[in-house]
Amino acid sequence: MKIVIHSLLLLLAVSTHAQSLIDSTQLIKDIQTLSSDKYEGRMAGTRGSRLAQFYLIGRFKQAGLSAFHNTYEYPFYFNIGEKQIMGTNLFGYIKGKSESAIVVSAHYDHLGIRSNTTAGKDSIYNGADDNASGVGGLLALMAYYQKHQPEHTMIFVAFDGEEEGLQGAKAFVKQPPVPITQIVLNINMDMIGRNEKNELYVCGLTQFPELKKYVDDGVNTGGAVKLLSGHDKKDEGHNNWINQSDHYEFYKLKIPMLYFGVEDHPDYHQVSDEFKGILPSFYYQAVLKVLTVLESADKGVK
Repeated sequence: MKIVIHSLLLLLAVSTHAQSLIDSTQLIKDIQTLSSDKYEGRMAGTRGSRLAQFYLIGRFKQAGLSAFHNTYEYPFYFNIGEKQIMGTNLFGYIKGKSESAIVVSAHYDHLGIRSNTTAGKDSIYNGADDNASGVGGLLALMAYYQKHQPEHTMIFVAFDGEEEGLQGAKAFVKQPPVPITQIVLNINMDMIGRNEKNELYVCGLTQFPELKKYVDDGVNTGGAVKLLSGHDKKDEGHNNWINQSDHYEFYKLKIPMLYFGVEDHPDYHQVSDEFKGILPSFYYQAVLKVLTVLESADKGVK
């Protein structure tokens, strides 16, 4: 009986500690809000995108994120065919104890309003998992580091234009807010909100094996969500995720990166990628896994 009571107390302590790291209520509120019809699928250059920007800027301010050059907004331009689109990256920072920086990122854009032949009308592609989930995680990590000063300066970036060919990430690395040589790591989140197998993948260890010791800390925390490494080998074809999201632009510059995501599910890039498909417990624990790895890397990366 004493062993059982001790175990229960230990689990309660762990649970209480975890709850103190991430505000689960706010996490769910952010993903539910960003994936609602109000934001019209958040496609770059649209009204829905602008509304999402307003929401995120408000959350940046609420978290006390410091701004470079007195603004969180960084417009850039790209072409789709003959049409020029203005995208907007949103970012700021939390000052660390050193000038070296870690970039924590997630893209907030999705597919917008598109013709849905099945429904016979235009439909809003809300992109709850892709990638309101990553942005919700970004905001949660931001809130954590506002209360726990990091060793490195943390630059938090909500990228635009990812769905149009990583356009926001390309613009960011061309004109970074700090010298590119000061960026020692990119942690990118894209689709972390659901997986029926309780599997979250981290991609990048084949390219940057020196990061394994930090990932191992996330693996060894246990819990229902299993942190697996993979999807980063040349012979995997489309299952190689190295070029599948914004982290690729950092990889091309030989900046170490880790990408967190789940394997594709039936709702990927479908109108059915809605908030109701998110698995709140998995999502919350996935964000905690990312935080564990980020905390470890922040203490160890030079």
